[in-house]
Amino acid sequence: MTNENSEWQIPPEGPEESEAVGGHYSHLPLEDQVPALVKDLEEAQQEASQNLDLAQRAQADLVNYRRRADEERISLSKFSNSRLITKLLPVKEELDLAISHSDKAGAADSWLEGIKLIQRKLLSLLESEGVELIEGVGDLFNPIEHEALGTDESTEYPAGHIIEVVRSGYRLQDRVIQPAQVIVSR
Repeated sequence: MTNENSEWQIPPEGPEESEAVGGHYSHLPLEDQVPALVKDLEEAQQEASQNLDLAQRAQADLVNYRRRADEERISLSKFSNSRLITKLLPVKEELDLAISHSDKAGAADSWLEGIKLIQRKLLSLLESEGVELIEGVGDLFNPIEHEALGTDESTEYPAGHIIEVVRSGYRLQDRVIQPAQVIVSR
């Protein structure tokens, strides 16, 4: 039904079809389009590879961020009460001092037992929160855990070892919250 005068003729190739087949190289001869298209393909593959690399790096950064945030959250929960504990330590030391002086002062037994009960409860509370006493006498001086107040001659301990603890030191979950004040042998 198609004749040259009819409206039912096959249209010539339109711009949409030529763009889909040859892209912006449609004006070039076919033998020149292939190398240009291969070059475009290589560039697109390189760009895709770079984008994949960027995506993998971003994913790794996100994993690292989440890990650091989890570690920080755990650390924060472990040490959130360290300020309060640090303020309680002088109270414990005062109780220790009161008990050690009570023998000399001849305090009433009921009063002394009450003070000892308070001391035990406070010690139990501190231990339940992860507070540990830093050992001292006879140990090698460690500047991270000990604060040297002075040195003294000692025949009992070698040089650099602690011969006296002036004030006790404490750790909270392996973190020093109060260094022990000590005298070191020389």
